Amino acid sequence: MKTSPPPSRKEQRLNQIQAQTVRQGDLLAPEPEPVKAPARKPKPTTERAATSLRKKPRGDEQGDFFAPTLYDVGARDNRGVMDVAIFRLSKRDKRANDVIRYELPDGFVEVSSGHYGMASVWDYDIVLMAISHLTDAMNRYRDGKGEKPVQVFRPHIVDVLKFCRKDNGGAQKDAVVGALQRLSTTQVVIERTKAVKGKPVTITEGESLISSFKVISSGDSKKVEYVEIKIADWMFQEVTQGTKPDVLTVHPDYFLIDPALGRFLYRLARKAAGKDSATWGFETLYLRSGSEGTQKEFNRMLRKIIQTNDLPEYHLVEEEGQMGPMLVMIHRSALNKLT
Repeated sequence: MKTSPPPSRKEQRLNQIQAQTVRQGDLLAPEPEPVKAPARKPKPTTERAATSLRKKPRGDEQGDFFAPTLYDVGARDNRGVMDVAIFRLSKRDKRANDVIRYELPDGFVEVSSGHYGMASVWDYDIVLMAISHLTDAMNRYRDGKGEKPVQVFRPHIVDVLKFCRKDNGGAQKDAVVGALQRLSTTQVVIERTKAVKGKPVTITEGESLISSFKVISSGDSKKVEYVEIKIADWMFQEVTQGTKPDVLTVHPDYFLIDPALGRFLYRLARKAAGKDSATWGFETLYLRSGSEGTQKEFNRMLRKIIQTNDLPEYHLVEEEGQMGPMLVMIHRSALNKLT
């Protein structure tokens, strides 16, 4: 009689995560509790369960004019910027004329803002939209089904809001203009040391998140109708010049993630874990987030997202590590193989 081979170290770890999931009651039903005496029926409550996702906007179920595949893009020939927040995570603090610097093993990433404030993680949705359609157009061009795309992207304001899964209201349209101002004045400088012909070479380069923009409004109503966005040179070259653009697909529900920290964690998981798993220390996550709050407050918000555990695609678990608490991010398909 054949015996099954012992589980690998990776399978053992996934089994541990599954066991912890059962204890937390995230994906599996909890053990039945002992039968108790009938209790008084509680009064109805309108309190909603905690969630990291906001409600879908009105009309979200309708067919989208744009292609459904969304993209995120890394800097030049590496995707290191997905390991750090190249935008602010705070909704209230605009961080005008501010600088965030991330020290990395092979260099640094520095984000600086101007008079209008630093671009936010929500402003960056517009960059995702532009890169998505640039990539889609470039794929059609390579297949001989269209012309080579240009660097200027000109969508209708309604299509911008629909792509970003936001309500089509006047305030939302005006917010797009502010986002474009911040994106065009937020600069990202990246320094990397690489080996070229066996010798170390340090390369420093910087550019704004978008090169320029234009807003076209109605002469009568003054309402915004179209926007023109010139995609940043490094992003445009990444998509149009390489045979295999360094892009990653982003789940459509990413745009519904409400906490900025949740968006940061999803981007990190998408790059580091992919279809598998990745582990990051709480302290490293804090440093890579650009947060101005304390480590204690960051940990509190992080544990709240772990407890809610409803980010698209990824299951989150806290583990204790040698240097402190750790976050395990595992693709749900990998977790489901064990159930």
